[in-house]
Amino acid sequence: MLFNSFEFLLFLPLVFAAYWALARHLRLQNLLVVAASYVFYGWWDWRFLFLIAFTSFCSWGSGLLIEKAGENHQKAKFISIANIVLNLLILGVFKYYDFFVTSFAEMFGANPDGLLLKIILPVGISFYTFQALSYSIDVYRKKLEPTHDIIQFFAFVSFFPQLVAGPIERATNLLPQFSKPRSFDYDTAVDGVRQMLWGFFKKIVVADNCAVFVDSVWADYASQSGSTLFIAAVLFTFQIYGDFSGYSDIAIGTSKLFGI
Repeated sequence: MLFNSFEFLLFLPLVFAAYWALARHLRLQNLLVVAASYVFYGWWDWRFLFLIAFTSFCSWGSGLLIEKAGENHQKAKFISIANIVLNLLILGVFKYYDFFVTSFAEMFGANPDGLLLKIILPVGISFYTFQALSYSIDVYRKKLEPTHDIIQFFAFVSFFPQLVAGPIERATNLLPQFSKPRSFDYDTAVDGVRQMLWGFFKKIVVADNCAVFVDSVWADYASQSGSTLFIAAVLFTFQIYGDFSGYSDIAIGTSKLFGI
C-alpha cells in the first residue's frame, strides 16, 4: 500500500479511530499496530509477511538469548553475529543474488538463466532488516534492555508509517515508545497532519511532476541537447529530494497521529 493511494486514504482514518479507542489497553493497542502494519505491508503481496515475521522473530529471540548469556561475552557476541549474518544473508539473497550471478555470467560469457532465482524484491526489506538488526546490536552493546513482549517488538519492526520507505529508526528511540501508554494530543496530531500535507506536496506536486519531464528526456537522451539534459539533471535532483523527503515527512506526520 502506498501513501499516495486511495486505499491508504481509507486505511488511515479507520486505524486511527480504532487505535485511540484502545488508548487504555496498551497491549491491544500494540497488537492493532502489528495487525494494521501487516495489512499495510501485505497489501502488495501477502507472502512477504512470512519474511518480515521471520526477521522480527529472529532478532527478538536473539535479544533474549544475549540476555541469557549474561557475562559470557563470547556467547553473546556469537549470538549477535549469527543474527546479523542470518538477516544480511536473507537481504543479500533477495536483493543481490540475481545481480551478481548475472554479472559473473556475463563476465565469463555464460548463460545465467539456470542459476537465477528470479525472486521479486520485497518492498522495504532493507529498512526493516536494518531496523531489526539495530535492536540486536544495541542489546549486545548494553544500550538497551531486551524486551520480553513480542508484540511490542513486532510493532517496533513493522510500524507501518516508516515500514516501506523509512526513515530507519534505532531501537533505542522507537521501541521504548511501545512499552508505555500513549495519550492523544490534539496539538501533536494537528502538527502531524500539517507535516503529512507538506510531504504530500513534495511527493505529488514536486517529485511526480518533475518525473514527467525527466523520464521523457532519459527515454531518448541520445537525441537531446546539452541544455535539455542539464535541465533534466537539475529537475532529477528535485525529484529525488521530493520523493525521499516527502515520504519521510508523511511517515513522521503519520507517526505523530499515533503519538509516536
